[in-house]
Amino acid sequence: MHTRRDFLTTISLAAGGLALAPLAACSGTGSAAAQSASATPASATSAPTARGAMLMRAIPSTGEQLPVIGAGTSGSYEVPLGSADYDTLQDTIRVFFEGGGRLFDTSPNYSNADEVLGALLDTGDWRERCFLATKIAEDSREAMEAQWAESKRRLRTDRVELLQVHNLRAWEIALPYARELKAQGATKYIGLTHFVERGHADLERIMRAEKPDFIQVNYSVNAPEAARSVLPAAQELGVAVLVNRAFDDGKLFAEVQGRALPGWAAELGIGSWAQMFLKFAISHPAVTAVIPATGKPDRQADNLQAGHGELLSRAQQDELVAMFT
Repeated sequence: MHTRRDFLTTISLAAGGLALAPLAACSGTGSAAAQSASATPASATSAPTARGAMLMRAIPSTGEQLPVIGAGTSGSYEVPLGSADYDTLQDTIRVFFEGGGRLFDTSPNYSNADEVLGALLDTGDWRERCFLATKIAEDSREAMEAQWAESKRRLRTDRVELLQVHNLRAWEIALPYARELKAQGATKYIGLTHFVERGHADLERIMRAEKPDFIQVNYSVNAPEAARSVLPAAQELGVAVLVNRAFDDGKLFAEVQGRALPGWAAELGIGSWAQMFLKFAISHPAVTAVIPATGKPDRQADNLQAGHGELLSRAQQDELVAMFT
């Protein structure tokens, strides 16, 4: 059985191989073709830009391409500045960018994660490589303005690539404010997020009415409900999709402890359950990128491997859902 513990023995080789993926591909452009949600997800938009490079997906509103494996900060980046955990994050973020990653998603709600990410991006001179996404999470316009000013200070930047309304909180106020910031050049894209199934109906309804550039939604082998509604709607409307909770906050790893990967995993180059769970998410053609959080360099390299090679067929996706739901 392949596990993340096994991966520790090959981290140096894996990280070295990932670094060969051309980072220049992150700035390419193209257009996303609409596909049926039931189709096998093999398309021009999910093909490698070069042999060994990470798979890319286009943002429908502009055609800008993003690597399919991004990173989050919840939990993993909530550490004291200057601590041993912070030092480990310096290695983790280096593995991410040198391995072809580009997208980081954070939030002012994640304790001091913004401050930590901002310091890491600044110290490592990674900011210009980073597609930086954060959120608005307040209840009044005045509080939102103060929060945005603080987010810029903590992230050490005057702009972000994506500004999202966190879990639809006060979205009637937050979304117009985000649009104002977009018009001012403070963000390139705007979006809406949610993290549990009970929010899907509202997310879809508001997405259809407001047509943001992005949505963010939970989607995993044990919580595949988004594929029945939100993901097809995003495809129909031309809205980019970020996937959160692909590991169900780590609960999926407890479920697979001692369990072998499916026999077909090796044929697709899948060497761990983490890669399998991420590959499942990006195999849906509506998904632009998945954003797992980790503070460990070996796990970061493992996650990035999921962005290489073939995607799962419809039958393989269905088999995984049947195993976990």
